[in-house]
Amino acid sequence: CSLFIAWATLYRCNLDVMVWNVVFLVVNFMHLFFLLYKRRPIKIDRELRSVYKRMFEPLHVQEALFQRLTGQFCTIQTVKKGQAYAVEDKTSVDERLSILLKGKMKVSYRGHFLHNIYTNSFIDSPEFRSTEMHRGEKFQVTIVAEENCKFLCWSRERLTYFLESDTFLNEVFKYLIGKDITNKLYSLNDPTLSDKAVKKMDRQPSLCSQLSMMQMRNSMASTSDTDDVLNQILRGGSTGSSL
Repeated sequence: CSLFIAWATLYRCNLDVMVWNVVFLVVNFMHLFFLLYKRRPIKIDRELRSVYKRMFEPLHVQEALFQRLTGQFCTIQTVKKGQAYAVEDKTSVDERLSILLKGKMKVSYRGHFLHNIYTNSFIDSPEFRSTEMHRGEKFQVTIVAEENCKFLCWSRERLTYFLESDTFLNEVFKYLIGKDITNKLYSLNDPTLSDKAVKKMDRQPSLCSQLSMMQMRNSMASTSDTDDVLNQILRGGSTGSSL
């Protein structure tokens, strides 16, 4: 275009050719700047980089897509040591879905320890999965911060709407949540027990083989004999469905 402009101006004195090539040159420069802008390096927040590297990058989620996911309708929140993230039979499961960024949380049911939640894992994945079709339910467990914690929190309603419009991310979340629930289920086999209790666990079937996480965290409180069921499980009884 530049050569045509020079040729039309200096040799042919053709105004039409010069004007059209000036227009083409401007349009091509605009397109070049647009392509360079699209290929610019995406800067992910330092607090979110670990989550991206551990959870989303292995599933080929692009940085730009991750930035869209975390930049519009989610916040980074904190809870201090001893504060509750959720209280059984009181906190609604409809409000949020969270990933723990820093610290450690403890999950318990009526005073009985179930498992811990560590960094780069969902806090309330079982509740999110089990109540997708049933709104208005409450947490069946209490989740308390063991340390000063920081977590990434999505608005559940807006996240669900966003995932419905993006099939790829929807499948990614299904996989991540399913994997997280599985990890929590296996972590039931590693509770904080005394030496005497550890010996007892060695002789008895594991908690994993007796009661699924979905029952433990979402269904137990709905029955009238949950205390008896839980006590039998903690004693190593055979009550409960097998994994």
